[in-house]
Amino acid sequence: MNQTPYKLVIGLEVHVQLSTRTKLFCGCPTAFGASPNTQTCPVCLGHPGALPVMNEQAIALAIRTGLALNCEIASVTKWDRKSYFYPDLPKGYQISQFDQPICGPGYLDFADPENEGETLRVRLIRAHLEEDAGKSMHDEGAGKADSQIDLNRTGTPLLEIVSEPDLNSPEAAKAYLIELRLLLTYLGVSDCNMQEGSLRADANVNLHIAQGDTTVATPIVEVKNLNSFRAVERALTYESQRQYSQWQKDGRDITQAPKQTRGWDDAAGVTVAQREKEESSDYRYFPDPDLVPLHIEPRQLEAARQALGDLPAALRERLRYAGLKEYDANVIVSQGRSMVDYFEQAVASGAPAKRVSSWIQQDVMRTLNEQEISIEEFSISALQLAELLQAIEKGDIDNSRGKDVFQYCLQHPEADLDSAKAALGIEAVDQGELEALCRELLAENPKIVAQVKEGNVKGLGALIGAARKKNPNADPKQVRELCHQLILADA
Repeated sequence: MNQTPYKLVIGLEVHVQLSTRTKLFCGCPTAFGASPNTQTCPVCLGHPGALPVMNEQAIALAIRTGLALNCEIASVTKWDRKSYFYPDLPKGYQISQFDQPICGPGYLDFADPENEGETLRVRLIRAHLEEDAGKSMHDEGAGKADSQIDLNRTGTPLLEIVSEPDLNSPEAAKAYLIELRLLLTYLGVSDCNMQEGSLRADANVNLHIAQGDTTVATPIVEVKNLNSFRAVERALTYESQRQYSQWQKDGRDITQAPKQTRGWDDAAGVTVAQREKEESSDYRYFPDPDLVPLHIEPRQLEAARQALGDLPAALRERLRYAGLKEYDANVIVSQGRSMVDYFEQAVASGAPAKRVSSWIQQDVMRTLNEQEISIEEFSISALQLAELLQAIEKGDIDNSRGKDVFQYCLQHPEADLDSAKAALGIEAVDQGELEALCRELLAENPKIVAQVKEGNVKGLGALIGAARKKNPNADPKQVRELCHQLILADA
């Protein structure tokens, strides 16, 4: 970690769009990509006399998330109106939760990105449900500004996850968000697509600067418009440097400045002042008169807890127990539960865990990226991969020819190992045939023989290439070892 003359203090507010078919208080669809203002109704537009009806699925998803985040789940939670004006908030208020959120204090553990093998914990203050606002679209081309409003998103269920200011570096903030996103996708509560706005983060940032025996704190700045992990890291790095430069310029006067909201300009790489930061009193919260408090029964919590399944932290531990290094376990788990299932099925079918992990990270994942498909659509089953890797492990086929079989099976999903080997002309080379091949190579390459006799064994690699040209089924490892033995025996 780079040493700085201050301590950076970061708290994150993460807004997660929940994967419900309909909005939080009406039956309008939540699908992304529809024509502007085609997914609205009198309820989400706030027309007089329209009454909200609560979405039970959103409640269930919030409870599931809260349990996975080790949160206390409220036995009674209620709805409040948060009053403020914004062009894309047609009602003039947002239905949210103020003093009785559905999820109370909790925490999330994740790997420290700056200290290998260490774990960081971020305490969570709360996670509450609220409805999303619409979207303002600004076109500043052709020398004039043009703003339009799309209200399709209005009323979509959001879960806002609020952390304590426990993060102290941009790298840690990024790692926390990556782990949180992974957990949410495993839970199936959101697709967490940041490009589509399904996962959005705001960061509250300030500095603690030592001055003699005291510590000076700069005013908290809320940074908005963070729509990628890279943007979070860049924005926090810039904002910490900006605040320190401002403190050097203004000294103690900066501590009297008001809290501020700033937007992140990704293209320019700077934060831009937007307004003074509001306090809770500015929103004039009061209980929503159209919605009754919600009572959550213990049986609901127990059913939700039983349905959680294995989460990323537990799966990493299980893969490490299977023999994988921490890095390899993390790579596989980060690809999603279906990839973990694929790995475990291959291992259960008899393939060595480390070899399965290596092939998944190299050949399988490369193929998925090239074909732009998921592991569920992959043409080689876990059982087929296991059979191939077992054959390589036993020495029935070398690794290079195994790659050929892999490529053949990609093109012929119905093929088993034997038919693939037959189609590719792969057959065993007996010891006598292999020795004859090696003696032929040595006779054709006297310079390499001389180099090896002098102790330079690098030239043996060239013999392997020559052997494969003469007989593609020759095992490179066996060729190398036998050629070396024959040279030494003749020395």
